[in-house]
Amino acid sequence: MLYLGADHAGFELKEAIKEFLKLQEIPFEDLSAGPMVPGDDYPVVTEKLSRKVLADPANRGVLLCANGVGVCMAANKHPGIRAGIGYNLLAAETMRTDDNANVLCLAGSVLQPDFARAIVRKFLDTEFSNDERHIRRLEMVAKLEV
Repeated sequence: MLYLGADHAGFELKEAIKEFLKLQEIPFEDLSAGPMVPGDDYPVVTEKLSRKVLADPANRGVLLCANGVGVCMAANKHPGIRAGIGYNLLAAETMRTDDNANVLCLAGSVLQPDFARAIVRKFLDTEFSNDERHIRRLEMVAKLEV
């Protein structure tokens, strides 16, 4: 399952991504509170999304805030979450092939909807390479989690 979450600054872009996912018939669940409602702070939605992603190794998440950094930092506080900022197509691809990222973070105040949709598509369509060197590195990173 794909989970979406955004604070007020990422809400509008998240809505554009939702329309794309519906057109592509990609199942998702939106965990966002709303465009400007109490409780839309990015740590709150990030925690909800992280728990859902961690419930099943096949799950993925897309988080949005103003610059993508806040949600990325908050998501990576959860052991087992591997979040990265999707600032372009190569980042979206290699965060999957090399780092087996399970959460894509996007800058709602920066990215244009068409480009953001292409980044999401690349993230969802790309599989982890399972290369030995990447597995070894991810094992090293997992040991850093406390």
